[in-house]
Amino acid sequence: MKSSESIFLTLAFSFAAFLPLANANDTERPRPPEWKNLVQGGQFKDLFLPMPVRDELTADTWGGDNVKPRDISNGIEDPAWSYWCGDPTLGEDGKYHLYSSRWPEDEPRGHFGYFDSIIVHAEADDPMGPYTYKDTIGPGHNPELYRTRKGDYMIYSTHGRFYSSKSLTGPWTAGTYNFDKRERYAFKNYVNFSFAPRDDGSFIAVSRRGYIWASKDGGEDWSEVSSESVYPKVEGIFEDPVMWKDDIQYHIIVNDWKGRIAYHLRSKDGFHWKSEPGEAYVPGIARYEDGTRSEWYKFERLRFLQDDHGRPTHAHFAVIDTEKKLDQPNDIHNSKLIVIPMTVPRLCTVLNKQRLTEKTEAIRVNISAEAGFDPQRDIDLDSLRFGASEEVNYGRGSKLISSEKVGSDLILTFSGKDTGITKENFAGKLLGKSTDGKLLFGWAALPGTKAQVPLLSPLSPKFEFTPDGTVAYVEIQNFGEIASKASTVRLLSGDRTIGTGSVRTLEPFEKSIVRIVCGKPLKKGTSPEITVLVESAGYPTESFRKKVQLPKN
Repeated sequence: MKSSESIFLTLAFSFAAFLPLANANDTERPRPPEWKNLVQGGQFKDLFLPMPVRDELTADTWGGDNVKPRDISNGIEDPAWSYWCGDPTLGEDGKYHLYSSRWPEDEPRGHFGYFDSIIVHAEADDPMGPYTYKDTIGPGHNPELYRTRKGDYMIYSTHGRFYSSKSLTGPWTAGTYNFDKRERYAFKNYVNFSFAPRDDGSFIAVSRRGYIWASKDGGEDWSEVSSESVYPKVEGIFEDPVMWKDDIQYHIIVNDWKGRIAYHLRSKDGFHWKSEPGEAYVPGIARYEDGTRSEWYKFERLRFLQDDHGRPTHAHFAVIDTEKKLDQPNDIHNSKLIVIPMTVPRLCTVLNKQRLTEKTEAIRVNISAEAGFDPQRDIDLDSLRFGASEEVNYGRGSKLISSEKVGSDLILTFSGKDTGITKENFAGKLLGKSTDGKLLFGWAALPGTKAQVPLLSPLSPKFEFTPDGTVAYVEIQNFGEIASKASTVRLLSGDRTIGTGSVRTLEPFEKSIVRIVCGKPLKKGTSPEITVLVESAGYPTESFRKKVQLPKN
C-alpha cells in the first residue's frame, strides 16, 4: 500500500525556517519555501486557541522561568508526580475522564523513571481541568482509550498490553494484544499505537513508525496491513502518532521528536494518506488569553477530546519544561499534561449530486447551525474560500457567489472555477473568518467519494515446482469495510511479470489462497525478490515486496 503525498513533499527542502534550539540533541528541520505563503488556517497549528485563565497565574510552583507564571489548574500536575501522556473522554456521568501515566518525581532516574510508570485514572468537571487522581489501573505507559465494537473500554499500553472494562471507572482486566505483523515491519514492543473506529464497527490503528493495522472489532486481535509507512517522505524521527476520525475523514498527526515539528495527514479510507502542508504543532503554541506564554520545551503525546462528530475540541499534550535528561529527582523540573482549546470545524455539506469537475459551474455548500454558532449571522462572507486544501491553504480557491438562508442553516454558492479540485481530492475545505475576526473553517465530503472501500492485502507467495511448472500460492485478505470485487493478482520478479491469477470476491476480513501457475521459470534454490500486485478496478493497486526462498527441488 503506497501513501499519497501532497505536492509540497516532493520539493527539495532548500529553505530553512528554524525554531530556536535549546540543546545539541535537537536537529534543525528546514521548511519548504512555499510554507511562508500559507494563510491563517492553512496549517494545523493555527487551530490551537489561547488557554483561558480560570485561576490566577502563579510563579509559586515547579519549573523553569520559561513556564512561569502559569495556571496550575490547567490539565493535571502534581509536584510529587511526573505525568506523561493522557487520553480524555466525556463520560455518561457528565465528568471528564482522563487516563494518564505517572511515576514519582523523586524517582532516581529522573524523567526516565517512565520505564516503570503506572497508568492512572483522573476526573474533572471541566474539560480544561483540573483533573484529580482517582485510582490506579496498573503498570503501563502511553495509554490510549477507545471502545470496542462490543462496547468494552480498552486502554492500550506500551509493549502490546491493554486493560479492559465494562465501565470507565473499572474494574480493569489486564491482557495482551495478538499483533500479527503478517511478514511486515513492526517496531519493537509494539509501542505508541493510536486507534480509530470505522463506520462498520471495525477498527484501524497506526503504529509508531506509520504502519496501518486493522481489527474486526477493536479487541485483542490485530493484523498489519501496510507494506510501507504512510508518514510524510521527509527527514525525521517519528513517534507519538494520534489518529482520529470525524464525520468526513481520518486524520493523523505525527511528531518528529528530534526536529520538534509535527505533521498532519488526511485520508478518506484510513489506508491511503495525503499530507497537509505546514506545521501541525511546534513548541510555542501554549499561550493564555491575557497574552502570557508558556514556553514548554517539549510538546509530545498529543491526544484529543472529541465531540459527537469526532471533531477535536481540546488538545491534551504531555509537556516538560527542559530537556528530558536534565529532569532529575527532587529538582525544579518536571512534566505534566496541559489542555489547549481548539478551533472546531463547522459542519459543512456539499449539496451537488454529481462529482465536481472543471465543468461544474457552481458548488452549493450547506453550513449547519449548532449550539453557539449561527451561520446566518456569524460568518464574514467576503472572507470565504472553498476548494481543494492545496489551494485554500494558500489563500486561493473558489469565491462566494451568493448565500441563501434555509431554516437555521446557510447555503453558500461558490463559483465552480478555481477550486483546484481533482479526482485525487475527497474533501473540500472552507476557510475564512467569523464576523468577529476569528478563524472559521470546515471540511465537506465531495460527491462521488467512496469512504468505505475494500482493501486486499497480500502475503508473499509460497512456491513449489510441479509437472505443471512453477506454482505460487498467495494469501489475500480483505481488510476493508465492504466486499471486494473480482480482482487480479500479479507476481513480478524485478520488473518481469512471472504470473497472474484471479482473486474472488471477499467479504471484510475474509481471506483466500490464490493459485498461480507461473509462465516464467524461476531457478530452484534461489531467493528472488518478488513483488505481489493486487489490482482492483476503481481502487489503488496494493503491493507487497519480499525476498522468498524457492525450494531446492
